[in-house]
Amino acid sequence: MGVLAEKVAIISGAARGQGLAEAERFVAEGARVVLVDRLAEAVEAAAGRLGDAARFVAGDVADERAWTDAVALATDQFGGVDILVNNAGVMVSRSLVDTDEATFRDVLDTNLVGAYLGIRAVVPAMRARGGGAIVNTASAAGLKAIPMGSAYVASKFGLRGLSRAAALELGRHQIRVNCVCPGLVRTEMAADLLRYHEKEALANIPLGIAAEATDVADLVLFLVSDAARAISGGEYLIDGASIA
Repeated sequence: MGVLAEKVAIISGAARGQGLAEAERFVAEGARVVLVDRLAEAVEAAAGRLGDAARFVAGDVADERAWTDAVALATDQFGGVDILVNNAGVMVSRSLVDTDEATFRDVLDTNLVGAYLGIRAVVPAMRARGGGAIVNTASAAGLKAIPMGSAYVASKFGLRGLSRAAALELGRHQIRVNCVCPGLVRTEMAADLLRYHEKEALANIPLGIAAEATDVADLVLFLVSDAARAISGGEYLIDGASIA
């Protein structure tokens, strides 16, 4: 029996990358999952590959309706919600002065407002189950700024603050909230960097390696499992000591 047997999870940004790796890991450990992503065809295909343990919602996390649909689907199909992983995120590489307002707001809407909407949506369902676990995917860039990424950095610093505030408020309901902060991970988001500048990027990481999506999934799995039942309000780097 897996460590997430009888648990029900909602994972955003789950069509590919870290979110998909988390969904695969959760299902392997006995969970049933609802995948949320605005990439409609990709998220449907991902859920199909996971089989009967998975359902999907094709929607934008910045739209409250996507969260209402996800919670309703998890409740109707699987009986409730125990776990939320706010993984959906976008990054725009552009100088601050060249980042127009619409782009800045879009990054914050996806990376920060989307996480807030997800937390707010799942709390009643988690309280009905006697508690739950939430993991928000921030970034090493939410601890140390990076050039050409003002909107992304702002959103990830904000997500760390949101995670701490939520942990304080929701602890009395036995809902744990933690934050993971990946550095360089081999996903679609980092594809161009790794394709053209891998040597330089790895030179800035003391371990000399980029994490795989499965590495992040293993950390998230621990944080949502009962093995972490006393852990809340924490931030966990997975960056090869790049900002140590």
